[in-house]
Amino acid sequence: MSDTWSGLLTIVTLVGVLALVYVPLGDYMAKVFTTSRHSLVERRIYRLGGVNADAEQSPRAYAMSVVGFSLVSVVVLMAILLGQAHLPFSRDLPGMPWWMSFNTAISFVANTNWQSYGGESTLGFAAQAGGLAVQNFLSAAVGIAVAVALIRGFVRVGSGELGNFWVDLTRGTLRILLPIAVVGALVLAGNGVVQNFTDTSVDTLAGHSQTITGGPVASQEVIKLLGTNGGGFYNANSAHPFENPNGFTNLFEIFLILLIPICLTRTLGTMLGNRRQGLTVLGAMVALMGTFVAVVTWAEAGAHSQSAQAAGAAMEGKETRLGEWASSLFAVMTTGTSTGAVNASHDSMTPVGGGMALLNMMLGEVTPGGVGSGIYGILIMSILTVFIAGLLVGRTPEFLGKKIGAQQMTYVALYVLTVPAIILVGVGTAISLGSTPGAMGNPGGHGFSEVVYAYTSGANNNGSAFGGITVTSDFFQITIGLAMLLGRLVPIVLVLLLAGSLAKQAKVPETAGTLPTTTPLFGGLLVGVILLITGLTFFPALALGPIAEALA
Repeated sequence: MSDTWSGLLTIVTLVGVLALVYVPLGDYMAKVFTTSRHSLVERRIYRLGGVNADAEQSPRAYAMSVVGFSLVSVVVLMAILLGQAHLPFSRDLPGMPWWMSFNTAISFVANTNWQSYGGESTLGFAAQAGGLAVQNFLSAAVGIAVAVALIRGFVRVGSGELGNFWVDLTRGTLRILLPIAVVGALVLAGNGVVQNFTDTSVDTLAGHSQTITGGPVASQEVIKLLGTNGGGFYNANSAHPFENPNGFTNLFEIFLILLIPICLTRTLGTMLGNRRQGLTVLGAMVALMGTFVAVVTWAEAGAHSQSAQAAGAAMEGKETRLGEWASSLFAVMTTGTSTGAVNASHDSMTPVGGGMALLNMMLGEVTPGGVGSGIYGILIMSILTVFIAGLLVGRTPEFLGKKIGAQQMTYVALYVLTVPAIILVGVGTAISLGSTPGAMGNPGGHGFSEVVYAYTSGANNNGSAFGGITVTSDFFQITIGLAMLLGRLVPIVLVLLLAGSLAKQAKVPETAGTLPTTTPLFGGLLVGVILLITGLTFFPALALGPIAEALA
């Protein structure tokens, strides 16, 4: 079978499997967050934590719970990383340096999983499984909880309450992430992904002794993908054969990346009582996602760059067992979902392919976005679209039965501006330093792209990288760490304040002047607004980086 047919069959299979689980999983997640019944295990957790599970929280209390939980998680994870030498299964490795632990702890708590270290050479099994993997679950559950809170803001009438963060966090972890992760880990382990607690010494053909690092890889691999986290157990991430051995596991891992973000659009429609709205949002996501897959695959598999033409293929940085089509598909899905896991080196992609991966993150990662963050991100863009459409026709904007006034648009505008501001300030500061060119792996436009990619990945909570840049200096550890923290928490607080302002309103009846938001026309307008906002914001940076490189 040719590479083209194999790639097309992979995409068709992926779409088919996602279609099969779309309705049952989406409806199940809606039921998880709408039922009033608590399981026995959940009740005991609430009692242990002193949580009144039947008491709801105001937007401010909900936001304070998210922020407080996240900051405490950073401190706890930092303590684990700094003191890992005193933990069991440490593999005799020392504690992580201070600023690296600061960067890493924020990274995993913020659902970014940016890594400035090599996993197998830096961390023991206890830190990997008891520190990083735990945050893979919790950070994903936080994203789902915030998305559900925003949906409740549209559903509720005359109420300033958004539910209970601690209940949403617990249910998302125990009822959604954990069951799927258990099944997924068994599938991965059964297909060659390593799952043990030991290193193995072997004799090489040259007669030398070599230590092969093992560990609880399958259990961490599944949640890094399912939770759109992305941090690899090994430095090579999902390009490592112990994490991603073959074509089947590669397809299964892409499926895990997309599973919850795609199915949450069904959850949205079900909780709203308007399934067409969920399908419209899904349609906008798929339109953007499909375009990116087509362009990146064209760039990577078509040998359009000079180096690819000279070599006969753009295989630099790609695994031969996977090839260009599978690498291109993985690259688009990981940059469009805030996952950050990679099965190939993005730094080695063609200028067009790498530029599209960068642009995919700049969209705000709504194609289809991270676990939870994709839904609340595209709902924010939907509100902005309704507002712009209202200005065009001279009507008061309404969305899902709620008026969009000055207060709501203030939150939306701040949300839209926050992450780009973090990215551009970070890039500008880094480029102004005389030490930054020495950290770049390449000169010129590609080196500039490495810096832009680093801050875009951090602020958008993605975690992938143009790996040529060296980010182990205190400057990069601190600034990218702050970009990840602010890029996670500030938008979440704004989303929750927006949700509270919507929940207080009464429902506005539809009239002849109400803009329909469940039509292909609105979906197309939504796509156009997303592209317009991104283009106006980031075109200068893209022109200096990937566009200049592509035209060189």
